[in-house]
Amino acid sequence: MLVMRQFSWQVAIAVALFSLGKAAEESDNLEKYNVTAPGITASYIAYGARLTNLYVDDKHGVTQDVVLGYDQGSAYVNDTENEHTYFGAVIGRYAGRLKNGTFSLDGQTTHVTENENDGHDSLHGGTVGYDQRNWTLVSHNQTTITFMLEDDGFEGYPGRVVNYATFSVAHANATADGPSLTSRLVSIPLDEPTPIMLTTHPYFNLNAFVDPARPDVLDHTLHMPYSQRYVDIDNIEVATGQLGVVSGPGGDKLLDFTSPATFRRSIDANVQECGFNCTGIDTNFIIDRPRTAGDESTALSVLSLSSNITGIKFDLYTNQQALIVYTCNKLTGSIPLKQSQQHSPNGSTVSAMEHGCVAIETQGWIDGVNHPEWGQQEYQIYAPDTQPAVMWVKYVFGLV
Repeated sequence: MLVMRQFSWQVAIAVALFSLGKAAEESDNLEKYNVTAPGITASYIAYGARLTNLYVDDKHGVTQDVVLGYDQGSAYVNDTENEHTYFGAVIGRYAGRLKNGTFSLDGQTTHVTENENDGHDSLHGGTVGYDQRNWTLVSHNQTTITFMLEDDGFEGYPGRVVNYATFSVAHANATADGPSLTSRLVSIPLDEPTPIMLTTHPYFNLNAFVDPARPDVLDHTLHMPYSQRYVDIDNIEVATGQLGVVSGPGGDKLLDFTSPATFRRSIDANVQECGFNCTGIDTNFIIDRPRTAGDESTALSVLSLSSNITGIKFDLYTNQQALIVYTCNKLTGSIPLKQSQQHSPNGSTVSAMEHGCVAIETQGWIDGVNHPEWGQQEYQIYAPDTQPAVMWVKYVFGLV
């Protein structure tokens, strides 16, 4: 029997918001929309409800674009067909890998599309996940934008789900530390219980590629004070059911960022935490907040990332139980950087290389729907009589 939190929203209100949205034409899905406040500007497109640009100031007062992506909206469609990087997109209905594309709810087994590793798992929602869907623009003003997507059983998932993705920026004076970007993903099941685990998929390089001789993130400093544990994976990155630790007997010290450390320390030591024949990090770190804070507390910074080149840093706040850190291990140099990130003194085109970025994906424990012994189903299975699924994350920017 599933444990459900009590439903406190009127679904009818959310569904009524359909009428506020204008179904976007194909060109609208690829048009960039800006939200801006002093010290920060973010750009989005409706295709995948994705972040395409994020501008903040460096230590010299120069505005830098600190996320990977493309100049043209149409390039994201081409990316899906070829590279499929998931640059900046909303991921769903279930982020990460589901073993064998299978899960069971109340004794009923469901098979969803298996789109990776010759059918051994389903990744990021299946063959056509939320990242490839044309979301509807619902609302847009200077500082906030909202997209909506109705998932009518995509990729074999049970039931219908209404999703809202709202992205907001705030003035530095309105936050004690600096300008901020907030993402809020709300998913409302309409008729059946279903796994839901949405996330955003931004790829950061806080160096902003200003130094062509240092195009990677190896010298970025990462700090995750509450991530002593992680979900263990096999050689195709599917959860094994075991949990690892980063220190103590048997601990993987190269994944220990409970004190600030650079990625170089781990990657130069050839840590292979990203699957077979892969060097880098692609790890689902568990967030074990202090007992007094609460499992979903958003009051504590659970991750900090900083660049010693630009001086840009951010602190991350979220209501999620875990997050993925992925050091862009599969980039090969085939994707040119945006014009805003081309700083080569001789005018040559610079491309995104292996470890040229780091994706931070706030979410739950991967494949948690298949591991009830972890006690995470309350945060991953939702129904018409539960609260909506809400993924909330805030990045507060500043300088080192």
